[in-house]
Amino acid sequence: MNRIVKVENGKLKVKVTAPPENGKANDSVINLLSKELKISKSSFEVIKGLLNREKVILIKSEKIDEVEKKLQNLLKKLT
Repeated sequence: MNRIVKVENGKLKVKVTAPPENGKANDSVINLLSKELKISKSSFEVIKGLLNREKVILIKSEKIDEVEKKLQNLLKKLT
């Protein structure tokens, strides 16, 4: 089951079931974040860590205030 587990040291800890091959795990992380934040998948881009467990993901949006609010709400649910 794909899920956001917790916030640890200012980072989201995410678990996905897809194997880390051919970008499947990266796609699963983006799908999960897209679903949780209700933002289109095309707005997400892995900019660091394509082949690593630790990733930096860029969220592209013209409505940055809305994205920040959604992230804050998500963080509240995790604490």
